[in-house]
Amino acid sequence: MNKAARTEWWESLPAGIRDEIDGYILQDSLLRAVRVIVAIGLVPHGIGVGTAQMIANDRYLHYGDRVAREPESPLDLESLAYRAAGCAGRVVAIEAIWDGDTVHDWFVRLLAITADPVGEAHMATVYRSTARRYLGDDEDCHPRHPVAVAAERAGRALAAHLAVPFHFASPDTPDDEAPRWKP
Repeated sequence: MNKAARTEWWESLPAGIRDEIDGYILQDSLLRAVRVIVAIGLVPHGIGVGTAQMIANDRYLHYGDRVAREPESPLDLESLAYRAAGCAGRVVAIEAIWDGDTVHDWFVRLLAITADPVGEAHMATVYRSTARRYLGDDEDCHPRHPVAVAAERAGRALAAHLAVPFHFASPDTPDDEAPRWKP
């Protein structure tokens, strides 16, 4: 379904349904919005998940900065160290891993890998906007992805502070299937 057809379909919806979907979008609840779009559009119009995601994305673009995004993770060493101190187990490594979705594109999650008990704890999520805030608008990361540069810089600083290894299997290319850290 092209943009014009999506717009026409959207405008044909009752105001109550549009308000419900927009409410989810404004709360940054993509999955709930997509679920409603599929529920009302699949049988009568053949709108599946892929098209529903495009429709929801159109609404995200429509609202722009008005969408109540989840707060950005702090990347300063003091905040990350404080978060690491709250881990249930002994931190044995800091790891950066790629992830992505239709709203944020590629992003990197910083994790503390623990022992006793074995596990991982979320330290930060580095989106493009988080990277810009942390690195500054003037920093040239070319050819690397800015989220990788920011995650690597913050992750290495935390790992050095904790005197543990830092692992980022694919710092130059987004790869959510890159090998994970092994002791």
